Amino acid sequence: MARASTSANRRNDIVAAAIEVFAEIGYYRATTAQVAERAAISQPYVYRFFTKESLLVESLTVSWKRIVQAFQAVIESAAPEELETGLIRAYEEIVQSHRSEILLQMQAQTIQEVSIREAMQQGMNEVKDLVQNAFVKAGFGDADKKTSDFLARGMLCNVAMAMDMPNMMPVR
Repeated sequence: MARASTSANRRNDIVAAAIEVFAEIGYYRATTAQVAERAAISQPYVYRFFTKESLLVESLTVSWKRIVQAFQAVIESAAPEELETGLIRAYEEIVQSHRSEILLQMQAQTIQEVSIREAMQQGMNEVKDLVQNAFVKAGFGDADKKTSDFLARGMLCNVAMAMDMPNMMPVR
């Protein structure tokens, strides 16, 4: 049992290192050797768990899961009139505390490999559906438009953060 736990921890260490390396260098320029170095393990140990592509897919899955969990927590606790503001705050916290994950998602938007595109589509669809269902349940009249506007504001927030242009941040 301890061995399985250690393997799971090392797997998480590898993913955390990959998120940082891919966000800093870019997926195509980064190597699994750089990920291994960042995780303080050997490159063959990385390959025990991942190929480079599957490592990016897992990294994206982790980043989308963080957003979904943060949004679910807001949806479960916020009053309808505080829902949108709560979601915005939750996302702002993620952008500040997990900047590399957001940069990674932004880069992955342009990658054409099927598995990576599917991971991005799945994550974005899950967030969209979660937010849209919450807006419908909260009684917002045009939940489709409100969801689209919310996601667009999030994308603008990402660009402003990536370009270090806080003056571009959407106003609440």
